[in-house]
Amino acid sequence: MVICLCNGMSDGDVRAAIAQGASRPAEVYACCGGRAQCGCCAPTVLQLLREGPAKG
Repeated sequence: MVICLCNGMSDGDVRAAIAQGASRPAEVYACCGGRAQCGCCAPTVLQLLREGPAKG
């Protein structure tokens, strides 16, 4: 699911960034090749960070 229209980031992109060690929103955006812009996705990015890396 796309969670950031400005950067075209999906939840999978954000989860992959977290799995690679991103622990702050700025690190997630950088890992995905973007930057925070309008901020509408920030709550979702923060929620995914709180959930942590996917276990599997």
